[in-house]
Amino acid sequence: MLPAMANVNQESQPQAEVVVNVTSTIEFTGSSPQNKTGVLIKAKALILPILMNLHAGYFRISLSLCSQALLWKTLSEPPSDGGAGDIHSLRKMLHRLPSTAFFLLWCFALFTLVSLSLIYVVRCFLRFDMVKNEFLHHVGVNYLFAPWISWLLLLQATPFFKPKTTTAYYLVLWWVFVVPIVALDVKIYGQWFTKGKRYLSGIANPTSQMSVIGNLVCARAAAQMGWKESAICMFSLGMAHYFVLFVTLYQRLPGSGSIPAILRPVFFLFFAAPSMASLAWDSISGNFDNSSKMLFYLSLFLFISLVCRPALFKKSMKKFNVAWWAYSFPLTAMAMASTEYAQAVKSTEAHILMLILSGLSVLVLLLLLLCTALNTTLLLPAADDHDGDHSSIVS
Repeated sequence: MLPAMANVNQESQPQAEVVVNVTSTIEFTGSSPQNKTGVLIKAKALILPILMNLHAGYFRISLSLCSQALLWKTLSEPPSDGGAGDIHSLRKMLHRLPSTAFFLLWCFALFTLVSLSLIYVVRCFLRFDMVKNEFLHHVGVNYLFAPWISWLLLLQATPFFKPKTTTAYYLVLWWVFVVPIVALDVKIYGQWFTKGKRYLSGIANPTSQMSVIGNLVCARAAAQMGWKESAICMFSLGMAHYFVLFVTLYQRLPGSGSIPAILRPVFFLFFAAPSMASLAWDSISGNFDNSSKMLFYLSLFLFISLVCRPALFKKSMKKFNVAWWAYSFPLTAMAMASTEYAQAVKSTEAHILMLILSGLSVLVLLLLLLCTALNTTLLLPAADDHDGDHSSIVS
């Protein structure tokens, strides 16, 4: 490679400078210049596009997988009390779901989350300017909650220990994952409250509900551990801001931060928040009472309202994008809420609804996995396609 590059004319001076720098690095390591040059160039060509294009929005993938693992764990658990007739038989059938399949799904979710987390940590060190731009972006900042939500969901779905029997492990991990969420809450909610650079009426968008979902997931994890006061604290924090945010988004105030058409799948977060709220309050109160049912009914109504308007998502479905993964997590959250609802109501209709929503959630996840496997080049394009602008953050 070096002889070929040595024959370039004087007009290709930038290439000659690159060769000198690479050669000096290789000589310092004491290895073969010819072999190391090719390895470094290939490594740079492989890693740089990933660091340039993998933003926090990619944690939608881990969010979907971790929530799906939690759904499978919920379905495979035995019913808390006996049922009658077909309902009891259905619960026993779901309890026979293959434990190996659930374990493999949990391991796959863990592998995906660890991989994305490590890559993003490297991005923080090598491309901190892009991470800073993402934090300042009205859409990108909300997905900084996604990795911590994913870890909390994975913690609740773990097959290795239960929160009430091994509180020490659960408690330590809970604090590790909750502290970043609280820190982001203080930063974002404080700016909303004091009308700083990010006043709510100017930057509110559907992805802003990620902060609310983060607080509700924290509350559910704390309640399962037996920390009722911490759970109520996180629940009240999330719900107070959810009501304000929901009204702001509902009114479509002038100047409100809009999102591009390609991001319209995030509208599904409208019913993800009340679904997680119903699950959180179920864990806090100890039963799926009327408050949990009302939140579940709200999520079901919002879901039907969005499904009845397919034209809203027409432009976003023309070309595959990582934003498609925004469909999966809300459906899975509502499916988990439907399982608790069916357990509380004990009616055939409730169990049929649970099966429909759970099946739809699994089907959407499988389709997204297939589309992602067939379009990996679209998810991580060449480095010169996006030069660190906000287009890579919101897509």
